[in-house]
Amino acid sequence: MSILSVDNLTIEFRQKRRVVTAVRNLSFEVARGETLAIVGESGCGKSLTALSLLGLLPPTGHVAAGHIRLEGRDLVGLSEPYLRDLRGRRIAMIFQEPMTALNPVLTIGEQIVEAIREHEAVSAAVARRRALALLDRVRIPDAARRFDDHPHRLSGGMRQRVMIAIALACSPAVLVADEPTTALDVTIQAQILSLIDELKRDSGTAVVLITHDLGVVAEHADRVLVMYAGRKVEEGQTDDLLARPLHPYTRGLIAARPDPERFLEGHRDRLTEIPGMVPPLWDMPTGCSFAPRCSFATAACALGQPPLLPYGDDASVACLRTGDIRAAERIPHPATAG
Repeated sequence: MSILSVDNLTIEFRQKRRVVTAVRNLSFEVARGETLAIVGESGCGKSLTALSLLGLLPPTGHVAAGHIRLEGRDLVGLSEPYLRDLRGRRIAMIFQEPMTALNPVLTIGEQIVEAIREHEAVSAAVARRRALALLDRVRIPDAARRFDDHPHRLSGGMRQRVMIAIALACSPAVLVADEPTTALDVTIQAQILSLIDELKRDSGTAVVLITHDLGVVAEHADRVLVMYAGRKVEEGQTDDLLARPLHPYTRGLIAARPDPERFLEGHRDRLTEIPGMVPPLWDMPTGCSFAPRCSFATAACALGQPPLLPYGDDASVACLRTGDIRAAERIPHPATAG
């Protein structure tokens, strides 16, 4: 059963005299205890999708169409007081940069206590005990002493752990992690992501992981949703999608990933590039938005946006050329394999 269901979500922004569509007809579901990774280049709509789940779009943006259902309840159109009650209690978010997300004038303990008492009628003493337990849970060393520290006294990795503690303070059903390891070194990145995995296993929380790092996806996601220019172009199980990508854009993202093993062996290969740029929101191609950058594109690709269609049992793809590409590689369609 899906705990979070997004159906045909469309997000628009007002820009002076025009309205631009930043996310178009996006649908996905996340089950309890599952991690869905949303990947794509900067500007593809990942972070806007994340913000829309909590009703935190910028003032010029709004959900123009679609539904966001959390535990069966549609969040689109809810008033701010209702959304405030749900944020932190049933759905929570870890932001990219904890130094700007944390309040610099409050201690980290005060901020965790505030998150607890905002949603639960408990005393300050009970909230403090729970906050200390949360700091221990996210492995903040010497939690009792750190409780009274302000954010600037903590390292980037420790600040992100505090953000996770705040997000988990009321045991939300869904945790949205928007590039949670940005600007952290690789060792701290691994610790933070492993912590999220551990907490997910312990509590059954569903995780929506926004990232551009396919290495992170391979290690921590159950399913992957690939976005390009505000649309979903592919979705599938992580292992299958990374091993047998269906969309040319997904193939390009995977090909552009560095190969650490070859680097350690002394090879200095030039990274594969996806030519061109993501088109601006106000000047999208009439056909497939990826066609101008795609080496597989034909004249038919410029005639209209390809529909998102199922491929096998667990995947979907929006590409007119998928069947031809698979046939050329002599990889059978899942429906006819075996």
